Amino acid sequence: MSEWTTPPYADPTRFEEHEITLGSGERAVPGTLTRPASRSEVGVVLLSGGGPFDRDETSGPNKPLKDLAWGLASAGIAVLRFDKITHTRPDVMNEPGFTPYDEYVPHAVAAVQMLREHADQIFVVGHSMGGKAAPRIAAEDPSVAGIVIMAGDTQPMHHSAVRVMSYLETTNPEAVPPGTAELFQRQAAVVDSPDLSADTPAADLPFGMPGAYWLDLRDYDPVVTAAKLDVSILVLQGGRDYQVTVADDLPGWRQGLPDASIKVIDADNHLFFAGTGPSALNDYAIAQNVDPAAITALLDWLP
Repeated sequence: MSEWTTPPYADPTRFEEHEITLGSGERAVPGTLTRPASRSEVGVVLLSGGGPFDRDETSGPNKPLKDLAWGLASAGIAVLRFDKITHTRPDVMNEPGFTPYDEYVPHAVAAVQMLREHADQIFVVGHSMGGKAAPRIAAEDPSVAGIVIMAGDTQPMHHSAVRVMSYLETTNPEAVPPGTAELFQRQAAVVDSPDLSADTPAADLPFGMPGAYWLDLRDYDPVVTAAKLDVSILVLQGGRDYQVTVADDLPGWRQGLPDASIKVIDADNHLFFAGTGPSALNDYAIAQNVDPAAITALLDWLP
């Protein structure tokens, strides 16, 4: 079975790693601080995408956030990443009123505060739904110097889920049964309904996530939130990404953030793995590392 391997741009002799804890009590989560021996000018908090991901955003044999952490730390940047509360406590999704705010913001803000002990300027780098959440973190903590949105979606997630399922029905029919997109279409209509409430049965909603979660997602506009920030912003997008796309999501960032730096890496898929041809679900099962071009884009933009 394939396993994660050290990416070519990482030099483990240039940094050290320490286990940390964010939060307290039942909401405490573990994480990893990856840093050079001396204080850094720049620190980065990494946020993983939607779903109950660990600190490395482990996907099969791949660990994209570990790639990012090791690549950035090899260049002298202190990096903090952590397990999501939905990874350490999957039952939290069933708690009344639990929202994406609860899933991301408290631990991310705690991470920013902890990283201040090791770096002068703190940036938040979020991938996918983590990228969508990044403006929220900077709005919550004005000490954040900038944010990086890696494949962050601007299209409402319940709408993009229909598009993605339609794509997968064609490209990976063995993994997505016929009629899946139609089911998601019906569920998306429930999210759009003015009757959506915290009491709406989760079984009637996309991915079985509760009504309060979808109410929060429906009401949160990442572009509007980001546009109100007085911070540096970089948007990174993979040209071969079928989940968050150049056609459906990137225009929102372009139009809403005219002063942001925006870079499309044509060869990359949603996890910023390089390849050719149409991207497919099966690509994620192949052991690989984040494209060096993505690491270079981050290092070129960070101060």
